Parts: sequence; structure tokens; C-alpha cells
Amino acid sequence: MAKRVLLGMSGGVDSSVSAVLLKEQGYEVIGVTMKLWEGEIEGSCCNLSSTMDAKSVCDFLSIPHYTLNFKDTFHKYIIQDFVQCYQAGKTPNPCIACNRYLKFGKMFQMAQELQCDFVATGHYAKTEFDQERNCFVLKKANALAKDQSYVLYNIPKEKLGQVIFPLGEFETKQKVREMAEKRGLPVAKKPDSEDICFVPDGDYVRFSEKEANIQPETGEIVNQKGEVLGEHQGLYRYTIGQRKGLGITSKVPLYVLRLEQEKNRLVVGEEKELYQKECVVLDVNWLLPKIERKPQEWMVKIRYSKQEKLAKVCPTQFGAIVQFQEPQKAITPGQSAVFYQGDVIVGGGIIQ
Repeated sequence: MAKRVLLGMSGGVDSSVSAVLLKEQGYEVIGVTMKLWEGEIEGSCCNLSSTMDAKSVCDFLSIPHYTLNFKDTFHKYIIQDFVQCYQAGKTPNPCIACNRYLKFGKMFQMAQELQCDFVATGHYAKTEFDQERNCFVLKKANALAKDQSYVLYNIPKEKLGQVIFPLGEFETKQKVREMAEKRGLPVAKKPDSEDICFVPDGDYVRFSEKEANIQPETGEIVNQKGEVLGEHQGLYRYTIGQRKGLGITSKVPLYVLRLEQEKNRLVVGEEKELYQKECVVLDVNWLLPKIERKPQEWMVKIRYSKQEKLAKVCPTQFGAIVQFQEPQKAITPGQSAVFYQGDVIVGGGIIQ
């Protein structure tokens, strides 16, 4: 009897090719698209047109398709957290939260209801059984330029054996598109969705103000010495490392160094002042068994767009302390630090 897979489908090329691969590998595939957001936002991965694209692919492949309404869950765990993080002076990554609570949370519940053996998505990553470690592990995809393992570290380690990433072995995104065209998929030429699905224009400030009815509270912009340089327009409008839009003049370029919530102050400084060697990471999800509480050298990635760097990581009762070999630029509270041992993900958590 064929193993049954619940495949998350956004209507894009990646999840559609994943459906083809799973079906050709002999799985019984069920496609599911999550309704997460109200309205039709151009370029979004979860709007009505994307749902229709996913359904057309499933019809083309003769596999069943479901649309699930998770708007309330999405609003609670992703939208509210997104806005609250900015209000608290942090910079969130909503894709990580969505993977945690929706794609590998609610989807697993749905998989159980449909008696599915596996959950799959079109992410660029790999899961496999590691003989030496005697457990399933999460690994980087072969297509390193598209690797998405960073945003997947929150998958519960006990569920890794039930997760399939069909695109993990592809070397490039172009190869995926070529397969889509070869198989005649109706979404073969559909462009990628790059922005946050609910903020497609990238204006998170306007979104946050509208969503939470935030009223900007002005305050001082100061340097490290406490000297007042100007006035900010609400701390939630700024992020660590930001240079443009500060509204102050200086002989040298100034960057946001930190947001002091209690004093309602924005601290700025020169680029060299952005570099730090240490950070605290909480809410850590460890993906490997028997993590010892002693300093260990791993590669650490502090943003999706950055390369991982060598660091000494000391697991603690509440998370981990990370000490980089070389100072890192703009370590940002709210972003995630993910630990790598070679191409295997050890774990990850939220930077404080």
C-alpha cells in the first residue's frame, strides 16, 4: 500500500514540482493550501489566485486538494507576534513563526486526521536518517543559493522522520523550473514570491500602524555618549543597522545601534560600533540528541541572508550563549541564530 503524504501547496513552482516528484516516487499525494490572510494581495503565496493555481496543479496531476482556513491561527501566532515584536524594538522573522505553528504545526494535525504518513513542503532543505547519530537530521539543500534550512530549525526533532523535502537534491532553482516545463505544469513560468506574504510592499511600518492602531511616540536620538542628535518618530519604525531615514545630519554615516524601550531612545553610532562578538539566544529548539552543556564550536547564522560564521556556542538551561570568533555586524534581537555542524542543523533560537 502506498504511503500517504500531505503536501503544503502555495500554487508556486516549488510545491507543484514537489507534487510531481512525490507522485512519481509512488506516494499517495494530498495537496493542501492554507488560507491565512483575508483579501487578495498581489504576489502573496496565500491569496485566492494562489489557491486556484494549487488546485489547478492538483487537478492536472489527478490528486485531491483541500483548502484549510487557518486565518485565526495565523493572526494569533504570526501577525500579532510580528507587530508586537516591532513594538518591543525587535525585528521578527514571520516565516520562521509560520513554519513552526502552521506548516509544521497545524499541517501535522491535518495529516493525522487524513491518516497521512508524512508531511511535505517545497522548501529547499533535506531530512535523512543519520546512522552515526542514530536519528533523523535536518540538512542544507544541495542548492545552497536557495537553501531554506535556516527558517526550518523549529521543526520538532521527533517529527523529522515524518517530513519530506522533495527539492532537497536539486542543484539549482533553474533545474526545478525545467522540470515544471517538461511536465507541462500550468505554473511553470510563475514568478517567485519574495516578500512577506502579508506585507508585499515591504512597508512593515504602515502595516503595523494599521493592524495595531499604533500611535507614534517621538523621542530622542542619541549617540553612545548620550548626546542628543535629533528626534525619532517612534521606535518601531527603526531596526538595528538601519542607516537611511534617521532624519539627522552628521559628518560620518550613522547607523541604528540599539533601541532603548524604557527610555524611548534611539541610539546611533558609526558602522564600526555595530559589531559585536556575543549574543544570548533563547527559545532554542535542539534538533540533535544529547546536547551537552559545554562550549562547542559550530557555525552560526544570524540572518537568512547572511553566511554562517564560526562561533563558540554554550548551551544553557534556558537557551545558549554565542561567542563569535570574529565580531559580527548588526546582531539583531528578534532574528534567529541557527547552529550548523557541517550541513546538519544542530538547533536554533531567538536572539535577545
